[in-house]
Amino acid sequence: MNKILILGASGFIGNTLYKELQPYFDVFGTYCHENDQLEQNQIFYKFDVERDDILDVLKETNPNFIISALKGNYEAVFKTHQSLVHYVSVNKGCKLLYISCNHVFDGADRFPSYESDPTLSESTLGKFKISIEKLINDLPKSSFAILRIPLVLGVNSPTMSLLKRAIQHKTDFDVFPNLIITVTTARKIAQQIHYIINKKLTGIYHLASTDLVHHEDLIAEITSKLSLEKPVFKRVYSRNEDSYQAILPKENKLPKQYRITIAEVIKESTLNEEINLL
Repeated sequence: MNKILILGASGFIGNTLYKELQPYFDVFGTYCHENDQLEQNQIFYKFDVERDDILDVLKETNPNFIISALKGNYEAVFKTHQSLVHYVSVNKGCKLLYISCNHVFDGADRFPSYESDPTLSESTLGKFKISIEKLINDLPKSSFAILRIPLVLGVNSPTMSLLKRAIQHKTDFDVFPNLIITVTTARKIAQQIHYIINKKLTGIYHLASTDLVHHEDLIAEITSKLSLEKPVFKRVYSRNEDSYQAILPKENKLPKQYRITIAEVIKESTLNEEINLL
C-alpha cells in the first residue's frame, strides 16, 4: 500500500485531504499547534516549520507521496521544501505534490491563466509560491506535480466563515466588482488529488472551476441562499476595467467527474445551510 505524508494535515485543505485518502492509503500527517487529540494519534507528527527538521518525519514515515499544504514563515517553509526536493531527488520512488495557488499570476491579470503560462506576481504570497515552484521544477518531471488552486469555498471554508460572521454582526464584507475569478471546494480538491495519485500523474494542474464569475456576483448569490439579510458589501475597485484572478485547466484536464462548475461550488457552499434552515 502506498504511504502518503500530508504536510499541514490539520489545516482546512490538509484535513479534507486526510479524510479523503485515509480509507485507501497508509496516510500520515503533520500538525503544528498543540492538539491533544492529534498528539494521541500515532499517525500524526508534530512539526514546527521554524524549529523542526522535516527529515525526521520523512525517516519515520518513508512516504511514496508527499503532499505539501504547509503554511508558516516563508523563509522556514522554503528551507523545508529544499529538504523535500533533496529527499525526492535521492528517493526515486517518492513523488512531491505541491499545493500552489492562483496568486502566482496576480501580476498578469488581463486574461485567465493556464498551466504553461509564465508566472508573474506582484504580491508577496505570489512571489513566494513562485520561488517554491521554481525549486520543485528542478526535479525530474516524473517526480512532482504542482497543483494550483483558486479561492476555496465550501460550508466550513475560511471565506464562508467570514461571510457568515459579517451577516450575523452586520459588518462590512469586501467584494470586488471588477474581479473575475475561478473557485473550487476543498472536497473537490481532495477528490482530484486522489485521482492524480491513483493515476500517478505529474506536471502542472489547475484545480479550478471550468467557468468564471465576477467576485461580487458570486458572493451576492451565495448570500441570497444563506440568509434574507445581507452584509454591508464594501466594494473594492483596483481599476476601472475588469481584471482576472482566474486559473483554468487547458493542457492537463481531468475527467468530467473530477471537474467542478461555479454552480456546483455555490450549491456545496450553501446546501447544508438550507437544510438547517428547513
